[in-house]
Amino acid sequence: MTSASKRERLLIPAGILIAGLLLAALVYAGLTEIGGKNSAALMADAFLHGRLWVTSCFDLDCAHVDGRTYVVFPPFPGVAALPLVILGGATTFGFIPLAILCLFLSLLIWIRVFRKLGASNPAWFWLVLAAGFSSPLYFVTIRADGIWFFAQAIGFLMTSLALHEALAGRLLSAGMAIACAFLSRQMTIFYVPLLLILSMRTDTPLWTAMRDKVTPAVRLGLPVLAAIGIYMIYNQLRFGSVFESGYAFIDYPPGVLKQRLETHGLWSPSYVPFNLYHALVQGFHARFEGPGNMELVGMDRFGTAFLVASPWLAMLFFTPINRRTVYSGMLVAGLITVMLFYHSNGYTQYNVQRYMLDWLPAALIMMAYAIQRQTSPLFPLAVLWGMGLNAVTIATMAMVR
Repeated sequence: MTSASKRERLLIPAGILIAGLLLAALVYAGLTEIGGKNSAALMADAFLHGRLWVTSCFDLDCAHVDGRTYVVFPPFPGVAALPLVILGGATTFGFIPLAILCLFLSLLIWIRVFRKLGASNPAWFWLVLAAGFSSPLYFVTIRADGIWFFAQAIGFLMTSLALHEALAGRLLSAGMAIACAFLSRQMTIFYVPLLLILSMRTDTPLWTAMRDKVTPAVRLGLPVLAAIGIYMIYNQLRFGSVFESGYAFIDYPPGVLKQRLETHGLWSPSYVPFNLYHALVQGFHARFEGPGNMELVGMDRFGTAFLVASPWLAMLFFTPINRRTVYSGMLVAGLITVMLFYHSNGYTQYNVQRYMLDWLPAALIMMAYAIQRQTSPLFPLAVLWGMGLNAVTIATMAMVR
């Protein structure tokens, strides 16, 4: 056995060790979570009392209209929080444990998806570690005491479930899952065509496959249309317009977001340079201040570029061309491009670009095909790098808290 092969055999134990440390941090965060921080609880409390407005606001993303306060998020995070609120009231805790459950369910789903797409062991093992511990999914799980992160954990789970159900040909349940995802993260609506494509046999010509999918497509579309209708009515009842999500009514405190919105609005080409730089090249950035810039005070809250924090994404370059990967690639590119014009790149997020979670499920479909064409140990090393950066981030924030 060569020295190189001996070193390669250390990769899996290293992955298990780092994953164990990250899991321990999750458990600690769950055990020490403090209630009264997640506005999804306020939404759930409002639903239980037959109203849409909330009595207070735990964070910035609340709209004030006609003397009432509304959480601007779509309704499903509030629905998901109902069991916690029934048990503990509007100031309940338990969102991090619930997000940990979402993480494990998501990874179990992806094991099945990767294997169904042809990824063998240890390839799917590294793909699961990449998705769960070397991506923003880990960050939103450990920060799920805030509604922004909790909504993304829920949205990722529902999108993953929708993809799994589509691969199994169960388009009604796929539609129900993506409807729940849409009512958590609106951008997931663009997964609907991918679900239909995944349900088709790969060896059947597209036009022939589409003719056979008319009835299943209706099954897929009905829950989605119902979700769109629910969201539009939800907006109408809150803000007087089916197309008003409430962000126009947020009164941010003085700071970066307020300055941007007052100067450029919610969407603007002016945001592209900042967002593009942070999406592609911004490095891991610990902040030092004080005399001589020698005191560690935290991390850059605008995050690390996804190719730096999750370099294993470079494997997408080797994705083979088929109709599944082509639409997945279009979805990834489209969502990245759209969010370049948004006033916030995900702030706060430290070692990630958390909007990556909107397109990560599509990227993972591509990765399942790409990894079958590569035997290099560089992919596991890239996954370990991302896991290590997450561990360093958690340790850094623990030191400066």
